[in-house]
Amino acid sequence: MIDRPSPNFDERAGTPVSILMIHYTGMTSGPAALERLCDPAAKVSAHYLIEEDGTVFRLVAEERRAWHAGAGSWRGRGDVNARSIGIELVNPGHEWGYRPFPVAQMEALATLGREIVERHGIAPFDVIGHSDSAPERKTDPGELFDWAWLAGQGVGFWEAGTDPAPEGGEAFAAGLAAFGYGVDPASLAAVTMAFQRHWRPARVDGIADAETRGRLAFLLRQLRS
Repeated sequence: MIDRPSPNFDERAGTPVSILMIHYTGMTSGPAALERLCDPAAKVSAHYLIEEDGTVFRLVAEERRAWHAGAGSWRGRGDVNARSIGIELVNPGHEWGYRPFPVAQMEALATLGREIVERHGIAPFDVIGHSDSAPERKTDPGELFDWAWLAGQGVGFWEAGTDPAPEGGEAFAAGLAAFGYGVDPASLAAVTMAFQRHWRPARVDGIADAETRGRLAFLLRQLRS
């Protein structure tokens, strides 16, 4: 691990960490992303950056509040920065040639992620992507990120399955909110796409079809069990 301190942080003021958030950098190169995350003028940072070759940079100490999440919410609470650890994965993202995350990068993420969730007691369903917290603004880490593999390494949750689910947008929106997403009628399509990117990545279209509704019903049952 390489220490490259970023000046972009605040103190947590005693707020316990309960979320691990995964991002992609969405920039043309790793060095460019590293410079931006350490640039005071950019006013953005994360606790860690992982290069495609698996090199890990520690930018902000975990006891401090990095500036990675921005506006958004999870489980009905805002100021996600105050209660999360943020990890940036070098990847050009949807704007610059989105591609799968290399094995070396994912292995480094799994090792670091296991340490973080154990250190802070983060629940599996609170290992999320940036798009889960800010679905109207963000798409990362996106549909090519292998959440199932990561869960198999002990970071997050993944289990295949669907349950019977009622039709209708109102019931689906209520289910998304119960799961943790911030949702209102105007944002339902964007939130549906965020859910699909994480939990049904084979087709991300913002349509609450039978498979998407069934997937949500299944996950809600796992969450409540």
